[in-house]
Amino acid sequence: MDYIKEMRDIIGNKPLLLVGTSIIAVKDKKILLQRRADNGMWGYPGGYMEIGETPEESAKREFKEETGLEAGEINLYGVFAGEERHHIYPNGHEVYITDIVFICREFYETGDTHDDEVIEIKWFPFENLPDNLHLTVKDILEKFVADYSKQIIAD
Repeated sequence: MDYIKEMRDIIGNKPLLLVGTSIIAVKDKKILLQRRADNGMWGYPGGYMEIGETPEESAKREFKEETGLEAGEINLYGVFAGEERHHIYPNGHEVYITDIVFICREFYETGDTHDDEVIEIKWFPFENLPDNLHLTVKDILEKFVADYSKQIIAD
């Protein structure tokens, strides 16, 4: 994304406030997670909005880039911000993320594969999420699983 690069050229590694969009894909009480190439941690597919993009467009674009799947209908799960979304990348870039998280239950094969930001994608049962979840998504995934088990989120 050119916008983030341009901002980094101006401010260096100082904290940058960014809007992220993500999708928690669900089927058969399993969640689709990706393992990132830059840190080896697991999380749900997502990334940063581009200028002029809606949150829905951004979430679907990132989902396709990172999984090779086309998202169907998506529904807003929540907006998450604060210290839990603070992250320093391996290259030293510091960000505070406002993450707009959607739920998706319908997705379609495209014939594409995931991009080079992702090592692998895998479905995990709700009760057996990986131990090495990225800290910026761990609490959201735990909340999602708890909400789902309380039937706050209908299947």
